[in-house]
Order: sequence, then structure tokens, then C-alpha cells
Amino acid sequence: MAHGRPRGPQDSRRRHVAAIVSQLRHWDAPFSRLGSVSNEIEIGRGKRGAQAYSFDDVAVVPSRRTRDASGVSTAWQIDAYQFGVPVMAAPMDSVMSPATAVELGKLGGLGVLDLEGLWTRYDDPAPLLAEIAELPGETATSRLQEIYSEPVKPELLVRRLREIRAAGVTVAGALSPQRTQEFSAAVIDAGVDLFVIRGTTVSAEHVSPDAEPLNLKRFIYELDVPVVVGGAASYTAALHLMRSGAAGVLVGFGGGAAHTTRATLGIHAPMATAVADVAAARRDYLDESQGRYVHVIADGAVGRSGDLVTAIACGADAVMLGAALARAFESPGCGWHWGPEAYHPRLPRGERVHVGQAGTMAEILFGPSRRADGHANLMGALRKAMASTGYLDLKEFQRASVVVRNL
Repeated sequence: MAHGRPRGPQDSRRRHVAAIVSQLRHWDAPFSRLGSVSNEIEIGRGKRGAQAYSFDDVAVVPSRRTRDASGVSTAWQIDAYQFGVPVMAAPMDSVMSPATAVELGKLGGLGVLDLEGLWTRYDDPAPLLAEIAELPGETATSRLQEIYSEPVKPELLVRRLREIRAAGVTVAGALSPQRTQEFSAAVIDAGVDLFVIRGTTVSAEHVSPDAEPLNLKRFIYELDVPVVVGGAASYTAALHLMRSGAAGVLVGFGGGAAHTTRATLGIHAPMATAVADVAAARRDYLDESQGRYVHVIADGAVGRSGDLVTAIACGADAVMLGAALARAFESPGCGWHWGPEAYHPRLPRGERVHVGQAGTMAEILFGPSRRADGHANLMGALRKAMASTGYLDLKEFQRASVVVRNL
């Protein structure tokens, strides 16, 4: 079985791209309305700053047309891979195991396994996952640092990816920028379909005095699989990643439920503005490249169905879910959620947080929901929002009118 990128019919792919280009070029693109270019305010005499908006600050406005939710499509395609829902699972040990990656794949989404997580460090991480769920708050960070000090084993990395492939779903794995060159060969040999390079922030122009940094453009060019890269939180950073050859850009900067990036580093990017800015970069790059479409994936602060709706309306093609899927009964975190930032050996920028459990993974995506808090039936909420505003598919819904609350 070939593990490289599937070679679909060229005519079909050209028609798909041409349709997207035609749509985008005729839109009065809404993305700049939430963008940060012209919204600077004076902080003090010596400093100005951009006014930016979170998903909570923005709401979708109903239009004059409505339609039945049953006629709405939530399908999403990146490169040659088609999905029934615009959902990627965050590569976090509290969310994704090989089993939950398979489960999400069968439900129509894309599971992304953390290839530097417990599943590639330990032959059987189940006892450690159970221990993490029971840790007292005051010792959780130090114990996480100890557990994750075990080296990543390339043979386990290959085994986990092959377990997912054996189930017949699309295979995706994630590495940090720092470990990408070290383990990428093993990842490709294992037969990954999509490769994710994910960090708190990823740039196409990283500078290091100690080691040769990853040459992102050359790395992507030499691979035979599509690469999704992030996070990026500005127009310029995203445009550079698009020019490097990325098939998709993750939008976000430490804005997830388990991050403490603002408290530890003083850095934060409100997501509605970040998504709108990166969507504008996608539009401009589409023209610059004469038709190459790069997907925008909101990664962070998408904890409820309303956040997902707003992310798409602001210009995202899909979302990467962490806490939302960590609430599934099947998820390895048992109602707890943490990411790689929580066990950094020198400067943790995240923590283990309790998110509770809201239902099975199928119920979280498709319902039924037993609570009115936006934690379950995410796709039902998206369909309802699209139907209430009269839009047929996700690409159309990016045109939805939005309002910003007074701050």
C-alpha cells in the first residue's frame, strides 16, 4: 500500500480549486472588518496597540434567508482528503490516543496524534494517564515533568501510526518544530497522510544561534504529504507560512483552555481577529499564487459550539478542538486536559485543568445534547446556525455578517 499523497483525478482537483477561486474573487471579503490593521488605539503617549476581538466578542447576524438544517453541508476537504465535519483533534494526550484518533476518523473528523506524547514514550501509558487524572493540584506540574522526561522512541512512533492506518482512517501525526527534523523520516515511513507541525508559535524565519533551524520551505517541498503548520496569529506570519508551501495554517497563540501563555509570557492573540487576519492572508495569497488555496484552521478558544460557529464565520475552514473533545468519555484524560506546554522542563506555560465529561465523542459532535451549555452536538449547532442565516456550505458561511459587542 502506498503511503504517499493520493493522486486523485487532476480534472476533478482543478475544478475544485477553480470553484473556490471563483467564489473568493467575487466576494466583498468580510475578513478585514475584524482585522487589526486599522484599529489601533493609544495606550499612552509612547505606545499604540491594535484593538482585537475574541470569539465571545463577535456574533453572527441572521440574514433575510433561512433554510432547513437537513440541507446544510459541513463537509471539508484539504488536499485530496475529504471529511464529513470540519474538525481536527488537537494533538494532546488528554484528547488523542490511537483509539480515539480512529474513533474520530470514523465519525468524519481527523484525529491528530501527538508524536512526542505518552503513546510514543511508553509501551503502555494507561497507568500513567490514570495517575495524571488523580494528581493533587500542587504537585501536578512537577509530576508531569517527570513523566514526560522519558525519551520518545521512534519504534513506538511508527507502531502507533500503523495502528491508526490499520483501521482505515486518514492518518495524521504532529511534531513540534524542534523535533520535526529528528523524527520526520520515521513519521513518513510509517505512512502518515497529513503531517502537522504545531507549536505555540511557528514562523518561516526562525533564528537560532545554537543550531540550524528547520528550513520550513525546503522541508515541505521535499515531503510527499501535505503539511499543516502553526500557530500563527497575524496576517504577515500566516502569509509567510503559506509561501513556504503549507497546505493549512493553524491560527492561535496559547489561547486554549489549558494554556497559561498570557500569564507566563504576556503574549495573547484574541482569536476572532487572528482568524480574520489569517483569512485575509489566505485571500491575498490565493491571488499572489494564482489559485493556490491554503486552509485556515482555528486552533484555540473553540471550547463551545458557539465558538466553532464564530470561527467559521470569521473565515476559518475548520477548527482544531482540544478541551471540547477532552470532555468525551473515551478521551484518555478522564475529564482532565493538558498539553505539551504543561510539562516543559524549564518554563511550563500550561497546566492540567479539569474540563469534566459531557458525553461520548459521537454525542459531543452530533448529539443529542443533555445540557444547554454548548459542550455537545457541536455539528448540530453549526448546521442550525448555517440554516438560520441561509448558507448552504462552510465556504458560503464564511460570508456571514457579524456584529461586535461594545467593549
